[in-house]
Amino acid sequence: MYKKYLEKYEHLKDWERIGIGEQLRRWAGKYPDKTAFIAESGELTYSEFDAETDKAARGFLQLGLKTGDKVVLQMPNVMAYPVTLFALYKIGVIPILALYAHREKEVRSMISLTGAVAYIVPEKFQGYDFVALAKKMQSEFDSLKYVIVDGDGGDVKLSDIKSEEGELPEVDGYSNAHLLLSGGSTGIPKLIPRTHTDYIYNMVKCAERCRMTEDDVYLVALSGEHNFPLCCPGILGTLRAGGTVVLCKNSSPDEILDLITEYGVTVTALVPTMALMCISLFENDDYYDLSSLRLLQVGGAMLQDAQADEIMAKYPCKLNQVYGTTEGLMFITEVDDTDDVIKSCQGRPIDDATEIRIVDENGNDVPEGEYGEVICRGPFTIDGYFEAPEANKTSFNEEGFYLTGDKAMRDKENRYRLAGRVKEQINRAGEKIMPSEVEELLCKNERIIDAAVVGIDDDMLGQKICACIIYKEGAAELKYKELIDFLSSEGLGSYKMPDEVRMMTEFPLTNMNKVNKVELKKMIENE
Repeated sequence: MYKKYLEKYEHLKDWERIGIGEQLRRWAGKYPDKTAFIAESGELTYSEFDAETDKAARGFLQLGLKTGDKVVLQMPNVMAYPVTLFALYKIGVIPILALYAHREKEVRSMISLTGAVAYIVPEKFQGYDFVALAKKMQSEFDSLKYVIVDGDGGDVKLSDIKSEEGELPEVDGYSNAHLLLSGGSTGIPKLIPRTHTDYIYNMVKCAERCRMTEDDVYLVALSGEHNFPLCCPGILGTLRAGGTVVLCKNSSPDEILDLITEYGVTVTALVPTMALMCISLFENDDYYDLSSLRLLQVGGAMLQDAQADEIMAKYPCKLNQVYGTTEGLMFITEVDDTDDVIKSCQGRPIDDATEIRIVDENGNDVPEGEYGEVICRGPFTIDGYFEAPEANKTSFNEEGFYLTGDKAMRDKENRYRLAGRVKEQINRAGEKIMPSEVEELLCKNERIIDAAVVGIDDDMLGQKICACIIYKEGAAELKYKELIDFLSSEGLGSYKMPDEVRMMTEFPLTNMNKVNKVELKKMIENE
């Protein structure tokens, strides 16, 4: 099954109706002897990786999987992950890319919605027993025929799934390549269908913006099933350029810095919190060598101006701000942008074919320079979630625009500045406050490393403003009056001042590593 709306984009450069597996064959033909992947278990050249994925693809067919089947793929950043992923691409089996942080509630929803026939997991990872989870799911769902384990304990060992013989099916580029997961904070992510063609087009535009070449060494520091390190430009963009992908298994700051030092990593992608945590390590340890880095991508959550200043001052490379939705929209700053531009916006759209509007609460376009909700439609933006008619009614308008729920403004240079989620807006005694504005100013204080602002229900005000603050290591906590005086000196209006302040050591995070403000609000209200 493919989406007919894709046909209207066939005039676009780099738009090809072929599968991602076929793209890999091209890359392997162009760079056969170059190192494609480096992992804890060893290395594979492009030709070796192509051959390994062929064997695994034939093995999956012999096991009984067929084109169109759905499979939950939940793996850490080990070599078996990309080998399995590309093997499934090559036979048209649709992987549901679960993050390794997902647990029973999320996985049950994925299987229930898709009728997945297999669940591919590690035996254990970071102390968690994935086999036990998989077996429990298998006992609940008749559709789940196979528990496939990278290790022992399942119906089939992943390493045993390989064959030298058998023909591979042709895969339509307009068919679904995989199902990605939305970044919702409810614990039940929506499934996002991306086709082979639109996903590769998305990757090409990201790779061009980041100027990826065969000299690049890309570190997968975030979960490889996430859209950001998979496609923006990530794993796919690196392979297209003929570069080398290094897999970071545990995604800890010390491991990230070790791998950058050991393999001369040139590009990596981090969320803001991780980028800042790494600074505290390499600043105090002469062992780490980050001189090879040319581009540090930061995205996945809001990066405040003060945080951008610190990153640009401490890292020996260019900062690359990234805003993207797994549903398709993507802004990235330019490699040649000045530091002032980079810290003040999330960049320009990566393509010209996507239609982008900024609208008010009534759906009317707002003037240039004013904030509103970003909505879009285009060649790599989905036209609906998988099997989610109710969500589609509220997430897409009658003209087919995807309603991102993100607040932003566009300047005369066609650059976009994000200001958080529309639904995060606080209504305090009738005054509307965007948390991101207060968070940005809080992070300017030299003692504060991160801040999150939420609206707490209040009988008199409707909502009161609560600022949650993480202080830098060794920094003294600010008294309430000191904090208010600081915000006042930065020009914050009195009606936007926090009504209360909470010191915290960490924020609850979603599985996408964003601050989980729903959970944060619950924590505060339950105290």
